[in-house]
Amino acid sequence: MPTIKFLPHERETQADDGETLIRAALEAGVHVNASCGGEGVCGKCRVIVESGSVEGGISEKLSREDRKKGYRLACRSRVSGDLVVRIPIESEIDASVLNLQSLPRRTARIQQMNLEELKEQGLFNPPVEKKYLELPQPTAQENLADATRLVSYLKLKHGEHRLVVDLPVIRKLPQVFRQEAFKITAILARPVQEGRKTRIINVQAGDTTNRNFAIAVDVGTTTIYGELVNLIDGSAVAQYGEFNGQISYGEDVISRMMFAEKPGGLERLQEVVVESINKVIRKLLRRSRIDVDEINNITLAGNTTMTQLLLKVPSEFLRRSPYVPASTLYPPVKAAELGLELSDHVDALVYPAVSSYVGGDVVAGVMGSGMYRTDELTLFMDIGTNAEIVIGNKDWLACAACSAGPAFEGGGITFGMRAAKGAIEDFSIDPFTNEPMILTIGNVRPKGICGSGLITMVANMFEMGVINHNGKFNRDLDTARIRETDGVVEYVLAFREETQIDRDLVLTEIDIENLIRAKGAIYSGCMTLLSEVGMAIDDLQRIILAGGFGSYVDLEKAMTIGLLPEIDPERVTFVGNGSLMGAKMSALTNRIRKDVVEVTRMMTNFELSETASFMDNYVAALFLPHTEMQHFPKLKARLETRRAALQ
Repeated sequence: MPTIKFLPHERETQADDGETLIRAALEAGVHVNASCGGEGVCGKCRVIVESGSVEGGISEKLSREDRKKGYRLACRSRVSGDLVVRIPIESEIDASVLNLQSLPRRTARIQQMNLEELKEQGLFNPPVEKKYLELPQPTAQENLADATRLVSYLKLKHGEHRLVVDLPVIRKLPQVFRQEAFKITAILARPVQEGRKTRIINVQAGDTTNRNFAIAVDVGTTTIYGELVNLIDGSAVAQYGEFNGQISYGEDVISRMMFAEKPGGLERLQEVVVESINKVIRKLLRRSRIDVDEINNITLAGNTTMTQLLLKVPSEFLRRSPYVPASTLYPPVKAAELGLELSDHVDALVYPAVSSYVGGDVVAGVMGSGMYRTDELTLFMDIGTNAEIVIGNKDWLACAACSAGPAFEGGGITFGMRAAKGAIEDFSIDPFTNEPMILTIGNVRPKGICGSGLITMVANMFEMGVINHNGKFNRDLDTARIRETDGVVEYVLAFREETQIDRDLVLTEIDIENLIRAKGAIYSGCMTLLSEVGMAIDDLQRIILAGGFGSYVDLEKAMTIGLLPEIDPERVTFVGNGSLMGAKMSALTNRIRKDVVEVTRMMTNFELSETASFMDNYVAALFLPHTEMQHFPKLKARLETRRAALQ
């Protein structure tokens, strides 16, 4: 992997071949002026390639003389080997103040499910197995019933005991046995609890033992994600995501609960989410070229509301005090009974919940991350419109949910948007000129701000003194980018001619206020939960982030605004879609299915709205990063260094 050195900062970073210089600069925490999102039209991201070579970077924005001197546009220059790059705007600045630049970008280490580790720990134990038999054909002297023959030879050839044959299997036996001259494959569903019988759920003619698959599904409020897995070796065969069709009836769970109370509303919402899951199933089968009859199990995880709507369980009391779910545990149900397009023998396992607002998706994340099996004191966070928080280890677990609002998904922000092409995803600001460095998804002109970009933006502005602890802009700065429009103070991220939207793209003080409220709710939820169990931030040994949001967030920036507690970023891991990971693990091992009931029982739920200290913690968190700076010693030291450098 090539190494890029930036002068005069003396900072180095590594980047893949083909990566743009401007993204490499951001990774290193080096500012390069740019406001067009990386499309190459503003011509501000000029750098000098002093050693090595790059692909591209030539533009009509550069004169012939500039090109001879080695000038290139950083957003158009792609790494093709080791490089030494000089940032010319900074070259005349006293090197003693270069530490005012941003810290190198640090995202969470990705934690993926380790199949080999699961196998070594004895955790790879698929709940559905296949057994091949070559049975003797009946005669006048030996005319055992087909079901008796099947059970007897499973015991004789495979040592199987305590078997029960499902009625639909008995109905199939006469034909299936005689299709391939009594050469058959039996499909066995292992019991979760010891002492219970193993069920024979299906039989197939011939030897099909090399074809055994399951589907795991995350039933999200916005999207449905599915993964098709091979139960023989645990490998992922295909993945696919689809929007949850229930969005048409309300983007949030409250509006869907309200619709479900209308005549026929619950039935309609159940039909819609099942159709969305079926779309995912059909796509997975097409992509993997697997027949539907080869799917032998499906596991589903979703929040409490999504789970009840999927199972057609009335949800009105989830939104009314005292917020009581119909159940936290659900028995296995035939997938076909729910309307899922799977064979009649397939059981659907739905993840249990803890409370109205700590649902099966969070429980699945706890199971998938493995935090319930470790001694480390761990903080698990799934951040979205609602933030679910779990603290604990293998001995105890405490959980809570708090309403963060839609800011992290673009809601409540003037130019907020979900992560999509044209969304500002990374940002830096020059501490001397207050000019921005903007990168968008897709390297095109900006049209909005996604959640991770918003966090980085506010964090950089705060550290560089553009905004204060209250989230208000510094009106004394010598820049035309800070202005007042219709009584609202704002910072111009990109002027009209640099955007896709034919108007100036701005960040307002109201936007910052909404972000502070959202991060304040999450941080105060963490603090309240810690205090309720007698712990403090310093006791945390590990933080696990779940959800699509966590993979893009710059950890240092999240800590700078007070979204995350300030701990060593090396202790932060990202598990991606924790709900899907947990659902997948339940498809692969009976151990997880057995553990999950015990885990939900040991998860103590705290209703934050009824916890006296929550509001005090929330009010204290409505500042950048917090009213008590001793919780953020590294940031405090950086701010003091900055003030000293500018004196």
